[in-house]
Amino acid sequence: MSFIRKILTPDHILLDLDVSSKKRVFEQVGLIAENDYQIARSKVYDSLFDREKLGSTGLGQGVAIPHGRIKGLKEAAGFFVRLKEAIPYDAPDAKPVRLLFVLLVPDNASELHLQILGELAELFCSRSLREQLLTEQDPDNLYQLLVGQG
Repeated sequence: MSFIRKILTPDHILLDLDVSSKKRVFEQVGLIAENDYQIARSKVYDSLFDREKLGSTGLGQGVAIPHGRIKGLKEAAGFFVRLKEAIPYDAPDAKPVRLLFVLLVPDNASELHLQILGELAELFCSRSLREQLLTEQDPDNLYQLLVGQG
């Protein structure tokens, strides 16, 4: 079963976002979450940043999966972000990050949270997929690349 298909919508794909830090990425996702889910952007930002303080969510190979639990969120939500330029991220391989999948889950979604993270980690293991995600210009094609894998 593809959890990604359930949590990612085409309008939650941000291509070539021009930001200089993970804080700015979290702010941008917070704005979208506030508009789409009526969750305060500060809650989203704080949740993502608090998780990052526990240890980097960078996977390596230019990929990160920042995630956080959000009180008041009804169901998991995903946001795919491709940055215009890679940013420092404290990933295990010390490489900067350009591809991010931001995951927001309800504060009580422990098992689901882990299943989605596992699916995302497996997805981003594919070198050819990462290369396609970096070069694809059509958001609809990019969406299909992400949800068609699961």
